Amino acid sequence: MPSTSAILLVAALASATCCHPLAAQTAAPAQTPEAPAAQAAPATLDQINQWIGQARFDQAMQALDVLAKQSPEPPGVERLRGTILYAEEKFGPADEAFSKALQQDPDDHAATQMRGMVLFRTGQPALAIPYLLKANTWLPDQNADANYVLGLAYLQTKQYENARKSFAAEYNFAPDSAASYLLSARLFLRNEFLPPARDFARKALELDPKIPLAHEVLGEIALAEGNAELALTELQQERTANPLYPYVYDRIGDAYLRQGKLDDAQKALNQAILLDPYTTGPLIQMGRLLLKRGDDSLAASFLERAEKMDPENYQTHTLLGQAYRAMGRKAEALKQYQAAQNVQEEKK
Repeated sequence: MPSTSAILLVAALASATCCHPLAAQTAAPAQTPEAPAAQAAPATLDQINQWIGQARFDQAMQALDVLAKQSPEPPGVERLRGTILYAEEKFGPADEAFSKALQQDPDDHAATQMRGMVLFRTGQPALAIPYLLKANTWLPDQNADANYVLGLAYLQTKQYENARKSFAAEYNFAPDSAASYLLSARLFLRNEFLPPARDFARKALELDPKIPLAHEVLGEIALAEGNAELALTELQQERTANPLYPYVYDRIGDAYLRQGKLDDAQKALNQAILLDPYTTGPLIQMGRLLLKRGDDSLAASFLERAEKMDPENYQTHTLLGQAYRAMGRKAEALKQYQAAQNVQEEKK
């Protein structure tokens, strides 16, 4: 049907022809109404994937909704939907999307891996393991992160040997090597699985008595268990074998500080700072030590350096607040306490 504007234009031309005898010779012919514009083609999955990579999630989700209305739904739509939801930490809907993707295509490798990741992130490591294991079987050279998460899932279900082998695969270590055992000890310690961490660190030393950092890990485990004396024994062995490693001096300082041996602690922390002046740990420890000594001004100077290097450490703000309060700088102390609170709330 001609548009309203086209009808009016034809009527006006007819009227002009009627009134002017020469109009039929001079008037422009009536224009045919324009055809409606063709509807834009839906975005391709490759285009949507690019938008996801650019964090244009709303645009990508709208395009996926268009594709989802097709019958049958194109394979890959639900996997990309789940990817967006996972990035937005909407794990429940993400799991539904990945489950639907696997119903449509049980061999969708990426959806398999991502469903395992979602199950792990939602506190279901036992359910996550089969998916992560299958994804690693399919793509062993492209799933370093999946190896790590698989190792954590095994760790949380107390399958320590399987965890060790997964962590070794992450770093391409031989599964039964000293490096494999020591790596697992470090990661177990980080996740507070102390007894198996200690067993694996000792096994690493049994396989290679000169392997670096094994005594340091054992010292860290002893500190985590509150045994400062044993920690010092292990850490001093590490210092003898690895004398230029700054972190071991920081840990020795921590152990002495826990024993109340402030002079020994201060010497060790000074050594750590001299070896690596760009790490905040020894600076914070030194600030804590100087507060114990009542040297508030010097403590503040170390803590201010640490704050500039890492303003997101709540311990720094708390200790700096204590230093300022002891110096009578109440407004600045209050500001530091508020900063510490803000950092902790942001990490929740």
